[in-house]
Formats: sequence, structure tokens, C-alpha cells
Amino acid sequence: MDLFLLALLGGIAVHFFKTQEQRRRIVLLGSVLGQYQIEKLMETLTEGYLRALGESDPARRDQVWQVLTGCETSLSDQFNRFASEFARVDGALTRVSRLPLALPWADRLPQSLSFDLRELLKIHARGLAQGVQSGSVGVGLSPRDRAFQLSAELFLMQHSCHWFCKSKAVASARLLARHKTSHAQVLAAVSPETRQAYLALVGA
Repeated sequence: MDLFLLALLGGIAVHFFKTQEQRRRIVLLGSVLGQYQIEKLMETLTEGYLRALGESDPARRDQVWQVLTGCETSLSDQFNRFASEFARVDGALTRVSRLPLALPWADRLPQSLSFDLRELLKIHARGLAQGVQSGSVGVGLSPRDRAFQLSAELFLMQHSCHWFCKSKAVASARLLARHKTSHAQVLAAVSPETRQAYLALVGA
């Protein structure tokens, strides 16, 4: 009974400190992210992509793609500024556990078991910028392929933010629930440069 009680009290304590840390992380990320319209632009793009891909009239489809180009550029620019600003946050507050389930005090884990969100956001910023440029003349991706790749870059970025605030398991579950796609599928759809840098930082 004593061992059971100790285990119960230990579990309650871990849950309490984990919840406190998750709240702190949400507030930290939101305090920087809230200055931008990244989430709104992301929603506009994902809805616009579906509209363009479902448009049967080529002329109207091209019009939608043209409108979305400006939205893509704006989102990439804003995320780049966000990543640059978040890079100024104290590194002790930006460590993320590589473990699938959330534990408190991720900043105290060995570096082999954690990574820095500031570096991951830089990877996402480069991936989004590259995805936007991939539709430029001479670069090569069609609007459809660019939309597919950029959607994957956006979903992976969103996964990283949820991972930081909650855990990898929660982030993957949210990704599957919201976008009907798995973390592995999204990772396979981003650019090779993003995928290589991402895996090098967070681990396979």
C-alpha cells in the first residue's frame, strides 16, 4: 500500500509539473507568434489550395493560383521574422524532449534526448522560403506540386509547435486528426533539404 501511495503521489507530482511547464511553453510561443498572422495565412492557403485543385475551369484555376502566390510570400516572410525573433529567446526555455511522451524539465535532459526549437524554426523558415521560390520561373515546380510541398512544410511546422507545447505523441495525433495525414507522410512530402536538416536535428 505504501509503495502504491508513493507511486500515486509521484504520478500526481509529475502531472502537475508537466502541466505547469506546458502552460509556460504555450504562453512563450504564443507571446511571439501572436504578433503575426501566420495561423490565419496558413488557413487561407490550405483552403485556397483545395479550391484551386478542385476548380475545373483552367482560367479560374490560374486566377486562384495567382492570388495564392501573394499569400505564400506573405506567410514565408512573416514566419522568417517570427523565427528570427524567437531565436532571441533564452535557450534554457526552448529545449524540446525527443521522448514521445511529455515529461517536465526537458531543459535538464541530456542533449542526446532533446533539441532546440529555435534551430528547428530556422529549418522551417528555410523550407517555406524554398517552397515559395520553387514556383519561380526557371526553378521548376508546377503550382500543384508547389502546393503539395508547401502544405507539407506547413503541416510539419505546425507539428513542431505542438511538439514544443505538448509532446511528440500529441503533435502527431493532432496532425492526423486535423489533416488526415501522419507525421511520416508529411516528412516524406517536404523538400529533401528540409527533411535532411529536420532529421539531423530531431533524430530519426
